[in-house]
Amino acid sequence: MRFFEILLIVFNIFLFVWFIVAKNKSQRLLLIGFGNSAIITLLHGVIEGVRWQMIPAYTMTVVPLVILVIRLKSKPEEGGANKASTAKLITLSALSVIYSFVAVALPIIFPVFTFEKPKGPYKIGTVTYDWRDNQREETLTPESGDKRELMVQIWYPADATAEGETVKYHSDGDVFAEAYSKVMDLPKLLFTTFGYIKTNAIENVMISNQESSYPVLIFSHGFNGHKNQNTFQIEQLVSHGYIVVSIDHTYSSVVSIFSDGRVANYVPQDSDSVTYWNEANEVWVEDAKFVLDQVEKLAKADPDHRFTGRMDMQNIGMFGHSFGGATATQMVMRDSRIKAAINMDGFPYGKRPVSAGELKKPFMVMTADEGTGTEDFGGLIEATLSKDKDVAQHKNYWLQINNMTHMGFSDFYSFLPLYEKMDGVNIRSVHHLINDYSLDFFNHHLKQQPFKLLEQTIGDHPEFTLQTN
Repeated sequence: MRFFEILLIVFNIFLFVWFIVAKNKSQRLLLIGFGNSAIITLLHGVIEGVRWQMIPAYTMTVVPLVILVIRLKSKPEEGGANKASTAKLITLSALSVIYSFVAVALPIIFPVFTFEKPKGPYKIGTVTYDWRDNQREETLTPESGDKRELMVQIWYPADATAEGETVKYHSDGDVFAEAYSKVMDLPKLLFTTFGYIKTNAIENVMISNQESSYPVLIFSHGFNGHKNQNTFQIEQLVSHGYIVVSIDHTYSSVVSIFSDGRVANYVPQDSDSVTYWNEANEVWVEDAKFVLDQVEKLAKADPDHRFTGRMDMQNIGMFGHSFGGATATQMVMRDSRIKAAINMDGFPYGKRPVSAGELKKPFMVMTADEGTGTEDFGGLIEATLSKDKDVAQHKNYWLQINNMTHMGFSDFYSFLPLYEKMDGVNIRSVHHLINDYSLDFFNHHLKQQPFKLLEQTIGDHPEFTLQTN
């Protein structure tokens, strides 16, 4: 919960208890209680924004005024006052317990999540682009002649002294709440909190001059995901000196909002055919190649003079979740610009079958121990850990995380902690693990730094198992 939410709930609970327990409550004290609660509510609304999960707390704000009005209008009670007072006390006590539980539970179950401060020395800047690929037809719209259009967000290192308003997680909370509701077939009210979430990134801030250039990482989200679904991971990587370029795979993301306000909702693609998904993945691979082409143009001559000469295009990596992980796997096999890649729980769909002979560059696969593993990812794991001479020239890794599920590789559980508890995932701990090993992997292969974790922790551990070829 946010600061003023906590303050309002705690104050109102004490206020409620005081109403029930205290005797001879004066009109003056009632007015003071109402006034203080109203001030806190006003500050909360202006600074943090009101939300439906706080309705019980808002209701309590007007209770002192209501009680005051009732007391002014009521007449002194006659016979049976003691018995009536006892019944009233019991009723009010029961109501206070119910109120306190509801007032506290709703904001906790549906919190306004706060991202952890990145651990690296850099602050984070961000900018968003709307790029159209005029060489490709859009196949997921009914109109002929549509061209493939992608929203792309870039995060980059900024100086520790950089200042500015941090951007929201979702640019339009209402549009995303509606999209989540449709895709997950759940009430929209469950997702309205997402519109209040802030990130650690500052829009359009200057790129840091601490380093002459920064390695580039491409990120590809999962099916029904979106370009910033792994903000927990992206911000940490950027804070350690990476430029991260994330793609919204239009009509396969939960929703995309173009620069002119047009909305592209998710288009259902329900098919059990492996052939279909292999073909669908090819669209994502072409998305990644196109975006990388655009990034190369920015590196050479950015119209805004932000990235010109500041992107290390000799050290490019890629990572992705689920279907995006499959895309990262295809890219590291097929695009010479990608030097290393991480696949997070992504079944190896794609035009080119994954084999040891194809994984000739540094590669790591992360999987969850629940619902995935060697049975589902057998071919991918075998190729990753192969002793084939083409693969043996570098180390590949398989990190299997214990007490983990597929969605734990994204921000999902952070916003819906009820699901986290139901699935038994300790999301903070898991995200720290993912961040630490992702950073160690890319630091070694893109920044030529010695390993600090990967070679030192091979084997079985309480939280994970790490294997290498």
